[in-house]
Amino acid sequence: MNRRRSTIRLRLTALYAGAFFIAGAILIGLNLGYLARSLPNRPAAQGIVREFLDERGVRNRPVIDSLFGAISKQAEQERRETLRGMLIWSLASLGVVGVAAGGFGWLLAGRALAPLQNVTATARRVADRNLHERIALDGPDDEIKELADTFDAMLERLDRAFDGQRRFVANASHELRTPLAINRTLIEVALADPEVPAPTRRLGATLLEVNHRNERLIDGLLILASNEQPIDRSTRVDLAAIARRAISTAAPAADRADIDLRSALAPAFVAGDPALLERIAQNLVDNAVRYNRTNRGWVLVTVGGDQQSARLTVENTGPVVAPFEVDGLFEPFRRLNSERTADATSLAPDRGAGLGLSIVRSVATAHRGAVRASARPDGGLLVSVTLPACQ
Repeated sequence: MNRRRSTIRLRLTALYAGAFFIAGAILIGLNLGYLARSLPNRPAAQGIVREFLDERGVRNRPVIDSLFGAISKQAEQERRETLRGMLIWSLASLGVVGVAAGGFGWLLAGRALAPLQNVTATARRVADRNLHERIALDGPDDEIKELADTFDAMLERLDRAFDGQRRFVANASHELRTPLAINRTLIEVALADPEVPAPTRRLGATLLEVNHRNERLIDGLLILASNEQPIDRSTRVDLAAIARRAISTAAPAADRADIDLRSALAPAFVAGDPALLERIAQNLVDNAVRYNRTNRGWVLVTVGGDQQSARLTVENTGPVVAPFEVDGLFEPFRRLNSERTADATSLAPDRGAGLGLSIVRSVATAHRGAVRASARPDGGLLVSVTLPACQ
């Protein structure tokens, strides 16, 4: 059973009420001590009467002594009852006033912590990469305002850093792709000449493949960088349709590698960028086909979900992966040291660079989703992508 979370407001209220009860108990103790010392054990009139009788020679009379004894007992009883009544009344008053003080402390704590709630709300919005927002807290120059100002200064620095990153991505898209595109065009034009000797043609084909690989590597790095930014356009997308296209794309390579592509696709709608979501399915199916058994392997793609979330799962046979190595596969440039079974020319454009699963995690995070992977005991992986559902 989950325990209720202890908030700072609740703790401050408990501390305030506890301090009030302790102070009230001390005050009651002091008052009772003073009252006990102030109330005499016997009435003053008893001493006056005894002195009056002594002056007239009336002493040591049993009746008088009994009378004085009865008066003393009555006075002592009244003294005890007065102290007991005072104690009961004080404790009852302390309880009633203490409860009221606790409620008042709850209101005061809420008012004092209201600026912190603004800081928390802003931090949550910033967590969705809304770095242009600021707290701009108004109020006295105290510790909470100092915290809010420090947080605003941190957001300002982060905003400048992300702006610089966005400019770098935009510039890199042009500066890195343009030379590679020129090289590819020159090589293709040279290879189009029928009089090119065979050795030169083989060298051109090798250079063209290297150029293609560099283009794919740059595309993968740019996707990783750009996915750190929020999704600008969001549309309703069916994960089942995306998975179906990814399976169709990988089918020729799977057939050549004798890999059985299986699927169980149920409609599951999410909100996001269709191109990026398609990249998730393509990368997962691509990896499942390429890192598989050399023959008679299989890949199972399932899509389903409920009202809260949609799930894409890709499971495959393949080499045995140690459980402690699974998390490292999501790091850039990390690959399995196993034989690929599919033809590299027919799969996703970012293959071979070790960025496939990194891009999957980056895209899923940009869509407020999560990725989990586990190693199958018989070899292969089970990778599951969970995204918020869109009704």
